[in-house]
Amino acid sequence: MFNNVSFARPKIAASLAAAALLLGAGACAKSEDSGATTGTGAAPVASQVVQSAAPGAATCTADQYGASKIDLKTASVGFSQSEKEANPFRIAETQSIKDEAAKLGITNLKTSNANSQFNKQIADVEQMIDSGVQLLVIAPLNSDGWDSVFAKASAKHIPIVTIDRKINASACKDYLTFIGSDFAEQGKRAADAMAKALGNKGEVAILLGAPGNNVTTLRTSGFKDEIAKVAPDIKVTFEQTGNFSREDGQKVAEQLLQSKPNINGIYGENDEMALGAITALKGAGKKPGDVKIVSIDGTKGAVQGIVDGWISAVIESNPRFGPLAFETATKFFGGTPVGQDIVIQDRAYDESNAKSDIGSAY
Repeated sequence: MFNNVSFARPKIAASLAAAALLLGAGACAKSEDSGATTGTGAAPVASQVVQSAAPGAATCTADQYGASKIDLKTASVGFSQSEKEANPFRIAETQSIKDEAAKLGITNLKTSNANSQFNKQIADVEQMIDSGVQLLVIAPLNSDGWDSVFAKASAKHIPIVTIDRKINASACKDYLTFIGSDFAEQGKRAADAMAKALGNKGEVAILLGAPGNNVTTLRTSGFKDEIAKVAPDIKVTFEQTGNFSREDGQKVAEQLLQSKPNINGIYGENDEMALGAITALKGAGKKPGDVKIVSIDGTKGAVQGIVDGWISAVIESNPRFGPLAFETATKFFGGTPVGQDIVIQDRAYDESNAKSDIGSAY
C-alpha cells in the first residue's frame, strides 16, 4: 500500500548545498504566526524560519494537540500524495518531501500515492496510522471526507500537516496546520493578468480544476470576483471541469472551440490544462496570441509557453513544501507554537521575465 523509503545520512557538502534551497527557486513564504516574509521572489530562498506566534495569531503547540515530543530522525513519518506523479507539480512536491527527509536524516519515511482515487488515499493513510507513523504529511485529493482518518489519528495523537490543499476541518484538533498558497489570491492575480491581456474586454472560458477541493473553488471565485471588479466588460461565457489534467484540458478546449470559435481568453486553473488547451488551439488552426491564456502553477512547460507566445501569464503555485513542512514539525515537536495556517507567497511570470527566469520554474 505504501513504500518504505530508507535514507542514508547525507554528506555534509550535499547538506550545505541543499540548505541553499528551501521552498525552491523564486519562492517566498509567509508564516501566519509570525507575519514574516522570507525570500525575494526572484532568487532561491536561503532559509525559512517558522517563528514564534505574533500576539492574537492562531497557533498550536504539542501540549494543545496532545502529541508527544519526538525526534524526527528516529520517527516513522508518512507522506500521502493525492495524484499520480505525471503532473510536474506532483513530481516536484513528492521529490521535495523526499529530499528534505534525506537532508534531515529521517530514515523511516513511508510514502503512498492515491492516483486520484480518494478511497485509496483514505485507505493508504489509515494503513500508515495502523503501521505506527508518528507524523503524517498529506496532500489531500478532496477537502471533505476525512473523518475516519481524524478519528484514528486523534486516538494516537498523531499530528497531521496538510499541504497544497486544505481539509475542511479544525486546525489544532483534527489536523495540526495547513501549508499552501492563497488560492483566492492566485485567482485574483490571474484575473488581473487576463484583464491586461484582453484590454479589459472580451469573452473568457474557465477550465476548472477537479471538483471537491478548495483549490478549484477559490481559484474560481477569486478570478470571477476580480474580473467583475476590474474589467466588467470581460464576460465568463464557458466553464467546464478539466480535472487539472492536460488530456482533459485539451478535450474541454476542443469542445469550447467548437461551441465558441471566437473565444478571446482561456483561464486554466492549472498549467497542465492550459497546455492541453494550446494543443487544441493548434489543432483548430489558431496562432500564438489569437486566444489569450492565463494559468496557475509555474511549470517549465507553461513558462516556455509564454516565451513561445501562447500564454500571456502564469501565476506560480509553489510545490516545494518539504523544507517548510519538516521545519514546522520540528518546531512543533520542540515545543514552539506553530501557525495553524502557513501561507506561501508565490511569484508570477509574464513576457517581461519568462525567458530570463524559466530556470526558477519546475
